[in-house]
Amino acid sequence: APGVYQLASLLVELDASDEASQILCADALYQMGCVEEAHKLLLLALSRNPQRSPILARLALLQLKKGFMYDGNQLLKKVIRIGDTSCLLPIMDIFKDEDRKLMQTHCHLRALSILKNKEED
Repeated sequence: APGVYQLASLLVELDASDEASQILCADALYQMGCVEEAHKLLLLALSRNPQRSPILARLALLQLKKGFMYDGNQLLKKVIRIGDTSCLLPIMDIFKDEDRKLMQTHCHLRALSILKNKEED
């Protein structure tokens, strides 16, 4: 992760608007345990393009990790509304095991809650 971070940081320095480099940099920061720095970098990338599912999904995980369930839910809803959920599976490979389980459990419980509410209606 430190080598990837150094490379991604260099790429961001060369082209600050390169979203792929920003995401790679944020992923490396996350892997190194620098969650706050990753969060800030993703927010910056999101400010340039607020409809990017890969950024929103990563931010959702970070919000869930911090215990901000409502914020995480809102970000996940936005990913679903955009319709580009193809980013979720590759992102799961980046997440640490405990965070992958957190995301899977959270999404599973929310899905069950939605289904239960629809049955009651």
